[in-house]
Amino acid sequence: MFSTFKKTIAATAILGAATTAAFAQDVNIIVVSHGQANDPFWSVVKNGVIKAAEDMEVTVDYRAPETFDMVAMSQLIEAAVNQEPDGLIVSIPDADALGDAIRKAVAAGIPVISMNSGSDVSKSLGALLHVGQEEFDAGKAAGEKLAELGGKKGICVNQEVGNVSLDQRCAGFTEGFGGAVTVLPTSNDPAEISAKVRAAIDSDEAIDTILALGAATAGEPSILAVEEAGKLGSINVATFDMSAGFLQYIADGKAAFAIDQQQFLQGYLPVSFLALNARYGLIPGGNVPSGPNLITKDKAAQVVDLSAVGIR
Repeated sequence: MFSTFKKTIAATAILGAATTAAFAQDVNIIVVSHGQANDPFWSVVKNGVIKAAEDMEVTVDYRAPETFDMVAMSQLIEAAVNQEPDGLIVSIPDADALGDAIRKAVAAGIPVISMNSGSDVSKSLGALLHVGQEEFDAGKAAGEKLAELGGKKGICVNQEVGNVSLDQRCAGFTEGFGGAVTVLPTSNDPAEISAKVRAAIDSDEAIDTILALGAATAGEPSILAVEEAGKLGSINVATFDMSAGFLQYIADGKAAFAIDQQQFLQGYLPVSFLALNARYGLIPGGNVPSGPNLITKDKAAQVVDLSAVGIR
């Protein structure tokens, strides 16, 4: 009897190993984001995708246009649809430009999850759910906090004008702040951002608040501009998202706070959900909010190391 029991256990172990191996070959997921190659934020999203692929033992292909280009992104989504993956993950910075391609995926029977941007349109386009934060609400929370810190006149540094999610951040900031807010449009070039922020604060001494919409891309250059102008302490600077450099600025008292939307989860969770859906038909019943969380001086030091290794 004992011999029979051992044989059963061995057979079960072999079956389990075979099933795991089959799963590894079984599920193919494609991710199409609008994240640009030079933006450290998106490298953390991609790290989440890679880790989930390892943990769930699935094949994942991550794709993004080299610049913020909705035509190119739409083409990447359509190409993904033609490959008939077991799941598709997309960010939706512009529903008008990307909607038709996403609907094609849904019509083809491909399960779609949106992440990062597009929470307001995700369901209407046929996505199963969205993983991210409500951008307007996050901007409003930032505005309220900056107003509490004494802000009266601010600028919102937008490095991707036309990205609906970033526009929503500035709109929320304006409402929550309650004071005068001007949107400062820039490119994704940190040097240009620093120069434009410096020009803005030099031309208007009443500016006491700056909200950047990306930590490494816009937040760090904004701090440099304020520092070069000799206005550290008189201008509060905050940012969406995090970088090791900006977190250090917070810890050193040079910046007010960062808004953490936990973008690692935005990459990790959709892959995990689609793998579970493909294998077992399991899927959460609604959207998953990954943020916002305000990272102030008392918390900054705790997450610097994790940010440096691409997790926070």
